[in-house]
Amino acid sequence: MIITRRRLADGRGILYFDSEPTTRTAVDTRELPRTTTHSQRRFDPLLGEWVVIASHRQTRTFLPPADLCPLCPSTPERATEIPESDYQVAVFENRFPSLSTAADPDAADTVAGAPLTPLRDGFGRCEVVCFTSRHDSSFAELDPARARLVVDVWAQRSAELAELDGIAQVFCFENHGEEIGVTLSHPHGQIYAYPFVTPRVAKITANLERHRKVHGANLFGDLLAAERAAGVRVVAANEEWTAFVPPFARWPYEVQLFPHRRVPDLPDLDEAQRESFAGLYLDIQRRFAHRFDAPMPYVAAWNQAPTPKSGAPRADWWLHLQLFSIRRAPGKLKYLAGSESGMQVFISDTTPETVAAELREVR
Repeated sequence: MIITRRRLADGRGILYFDSEPTTRTAVDTRELPRTTTHSQRRFDPLLGEWVVIASHRQTRTFLPPADLCPLCPSTPERATEIPESDYQVAVFENRFPSLSTAADPDAADTVAGAPLTPLRDGFGRCEVVCFTSRHDSSFAELDPARARLVVDVWAQRSAELAELDGIAQVFCFENHGEEIGVTLSHPHGQIYAYPFVTPRVAKITANLERHRKVHGANLFGDLLAAERAAGVRVVAANEEWTAFVPPFARWPYEVQLFPHRRVPDLPDLDEAQRESFAGLYLDIQRRFAHRFDAPMPYVAAWNQAPTPKSGAPRADWWLHLQLFSIRRAPGKLKYLAGSESGMQVFISDTTPETVAAELREVR
């Protein structure tokens, strides 16, 4: 993988990732003001969780027509976020970041008039990952070589961002489909580098430690072994990975992909694991795309360990990808209503065993 580092007109970094040496010298010709963010993080003392306030994102680009897409390559007639006329995979700092290394460090200690609500600046980093220069494509339509390149990009960015002082967790993800809430339809994902360990990872970490004390084993490993042995919820597998519908699935269609050999994060995946993941993930992506008449909207979320600098436990963490959709039937979506939104108690409209059988049948 060849990496070329350049700068956009407002000083943000952009990286090009190519499978072969490629000259990347295009210059961003736009006149842009320096990117600034007024985001904050405020601590919820009731739930013990951080909430990010990023009101400046209200002005971000929203579903522009294809000929105005900011993620397409630049042309002589129109400059975009990507100066080159073509690219394989490109990563750049988000122009409308929820978190930024340029955040104001002089934030007050608490929210005005709320002494029980600690306040911090919106430190962190948000990046955009463009999977292909083709606007009318999707991850499911990538060839195996490009999908493998994206895996290497996720790993490289995770390793580099984890080295930043103050970053506790790196989250690679993709939102796909208007129903999910994407604001740009070009095939892309994002990476968030958080200054704290997220609630999901913190809760799982606590349960890993509890399971280790009681059973002397890895909770992830026991779950994976049970699913591989039962087989009823396994959708597809190869020598290195298994994709299964979790028996406790919250979403109408949800698949988790686990490597058979434990690694804590993306950078620790070896060559065989990366190569095998790309093929299996494309298989699962295409099943999601063809389960109904139209491709399913989805979220693809990498669950990796907190960064080494975070000080949080990593020993039992098992990297995995969670892929889920809010579509429960043709023309019907799963909305988070009273129980889910109010009490965070999910009520599923499908059964994991049925969903796994349906996805196995998709060709």
